[in-house]
Amino acid sequence: MRNLLLIGIGIGVLAFAGSWFGQASVANEQAAPPALNLESLLSGELGGVEGYDVMVSRVTMPPNSELPRHWHPGDEIAYVLEGSTILRRDGKPDVTVSKGELVRIPLKEIHAAATSDEGAQLLVYRVHEQGQPVRVLAD
Repeated sequence: MRNLLLIGIGIGVLAFAGSWFGQASVANEQAAPPALNLESLLSGELGGVEGYDVMVSRVTMPPNSELPRHWHPGDEIAYVLEGSTILRRDGKPDVTVSKGELVRIPLKEIHAAATSDEGAQLLVYRVHEQGQPVRVLAD
């Protein structure tokens, strides 16, 4: 029940954040590969769910780029705004996620993402336990 609540809240936040891109203040989340651009659109306590934060980011991946293997201390939901990305998850087949598609990455699932010649822009929504890092690099 709690997971359904968090996913429902996430989808609502994605719809809200998509309409508010132009009004959001932009700040880098943390150090990233030079070509990757991470823009924080929203970050704060998740109302009604004590001990959890919500984060919404716009991630711009240039053509032929790759994110290192990592995991998050919470669920991650990504919606592809432009282009496409290849999602690589440990123990699962690669999945290409294209413009207009949504993907959910569960808590602590090790994953990476890569782009081909077109690059990608994504709207990423995360729910994390407060005090935890945004992402953790995998060994």
